[in-house]
Amino acid sequence: MTKSIRDREARLEPRRNPLLFRSATLTRRTAVTPSYVRLRLTGPELRGFDSPGADDHVRVFFPESAASTPEEVRAAPSREYTPVAWDAEEGWLDLDFALHGEGIGSRWAETAPIGAPAAIGGPRGSLVLTGRPDAWLLAGDETAVPAIRRFAASMDAEAVGRIAIEVRDAAHDLPIAAPPGVDVTQVHRGARPAGEELTDWLDALDAPERPDGCVFGFVAAEQSVVRAGRALLLDRWASDPATTIVKGYWKRGTAEYHAPH
Repeated sequence: MTKSIRDREARLEPRRNPLLFRSATLTRRTAVTPSYVRLRLTGPELRGFDSPGADDHVRVFFPESAASTPEEVRAAPSREYTPVAWDAEEGWLDLDFALHGEGIGSRWAETAPIGAPAAIGGPRGSLVLTGRPDAWLLAGDETAVPAIRRFAASMDAEAVGRIAIEVRDAAHDLPIAAPPGVDVTQVHRGARPAGEELTDWLDALDAPERPDGCVFGFVAAEQSVVRAGRALLLDRWASDPATTIVKGYWKRGTAEYHAPH
């Protein structure tokens, strides 16, 4: 496939960020669906916070009491999450949590009292999308929704493409605000293992359905979806690796697993 000048304009550019640890307090919990909540962390140390890349991750630490040193912060249980929204002047950060009844992050998100201490580390590195893709393909499960929402928010009014979100059922749909030319599909897995329904959706997209020009592709869900994402974007659609992200955000049966950056 011959690439036009425009094809070369869209790129994922790596960026290193200062590694900072910031203390914060849980100040708000908002239910989005029966198993999905948004938490607001607030504190003066969050002033100046920034997250340049839509797929950024910060490490959230869950100490039993307020930590006074970086060593105490690092000793606390932690998990990684994508920033949803923040105010660098007022000093707050919003994070979304999928509640699945297991793991320190899910339990903390569901049960921690307002006023509970937390700490934020990072983001250490970012992949920043520069330029304008000709089309978009975004697909993921609940864990990828924050990144997908941030990518969608960066689209202009003329953007075209597809977005697919795998959730349990209609009661757990997670709407994505996108321009009219971007089709948004809620893929319901029902009782199937996480990732299988999204894999089928990706496998059903053949080469003739590839949009013209530079396609930005982002696929993130349970680790098993990686094969289907790569087969679609890099093989059948021959997309540029410089505008492609495919990763397992989590791995079934492995609480500590998270895709490397």
